[in-house]
Amino acid sequence: MSTAEMPTALDIPMMDPLPPETQRYFEICQEKLGMVPNVLKAYAITVDKLNAFTALYNDLMLGESGLSKLEREMIAVAVSSINKCFYCLVAHGAAVRQLSGDPSLGEKMVMNWRVADLDARQYAMLAFAEKMTVASSTIEENDRQKLRDVGFSDQDIWDIANVAGFYNMSNRVASATNMKPNEEYHAQAR
Repeated sequence: MSTAEMPTALDIPMMDPLPPETQRYFEICQEKLGMVPNVLKAYAITVDKLNAFTALYNDLMLGESGLSKLEREMIAVAVSSINKCFYCLVAHGAAVRQLSGDPSLGEKMVMNWRVADLDARQYAMLAFAEKMTVASSTIEENDRQKLRDVGFSDQDIWDIANVAGFYNMSNRVASATNMKPNEEYHAQAR
């Protein structure tokens, strides 16, 4: 069976009917994004799974943080590039393009974050996220100090680690279930 013929995460049926609060959440996504992201449809197997996923996503990616939304999306892309997660590279690459206003940055981040024009803060943040993705057990105090040296607080370091950890988990789930990104992402912010 070829990859194209493999069932996807979306072949698992969503709850039917959706609870009213879930239906409203999907309507908000449609209004704001012009679509309901396929990852949400995949997690809509049960309301508990969807709520757990969206609560963590919303806290890490949209909640209060010393990291900007762009920086969090950059972490998502850098981690997803290392993990070769097609879903997240397409979805979060579009977010980097949109938040930065720079289509080139989004493309560079997807291919190799090290070729992007980054400041010292962004470079240190992504080097840490990369090390966490590739060899988290080798992180030492010196690695955290490099982040402090460019202005990150210990709370920011916690946030960097949690965003990187979330995408390492999400990448593995998306790849293992053959999750496909929404087609709309491909044309966004170009």
